[in-house]
Amino acid sequence: MRIGQGFDVHQLTEGRPLILGGITIPHDKGLLGHSDADVLLHTIADAILGALGEGDIGRHFPDTDPAFKDADSAALLTHVWAMAKERGYTLGNIDCTIMAEKPKMAPYIQQMQERIASLLEAEAPQVNVKATTTEKLGFTGRGEGIASQAVVLLADRPVS
Repeated sequence: MRIGQGFDVHQLTEGRPLILGGITIPHDKGLLGHSDADVLLHTIADAILGALGEGDIGRHFPDTDPAFKDADSAALLTHVWAMAKERGYTLGNIDCTIMAEKPKMAPYIQQMQERIASLLEAEAPQVNVKATTTEKLGFTGRGEGIASQAVVLLADRPVS
């Protein structure tokens, strides 16, 4: 078994869609980044790369490379997941937290879990997504950005 953790932050800005967990969420701002800036999928990719001892997504998909400009984070995560599968790993489980003051995430959590499970070729119960505010403290509390963190368990055989 291998455990990895990930953390990422992206700034909120006007004129971009808000994409989190592989789905588009209605909001007046979106996340700023070289790719589509899906902070949750970036965090999950980092957690998997950490479990594999392969650095982070910046190493594999640098923001200095024009090939990744406006990249679909789901495609990046799919590439990372293929690396794990090539090494014989399956998903034990993943636990993620989104930190954002707005929008409220509760109406979208199940859809995010299902999308992430699909990308990781897993069952929805293996993927836990939760959200919290920071009680109006810090950059997330002021609505300047969204952060997320994740912990993943990879196994070299199916975990029941």
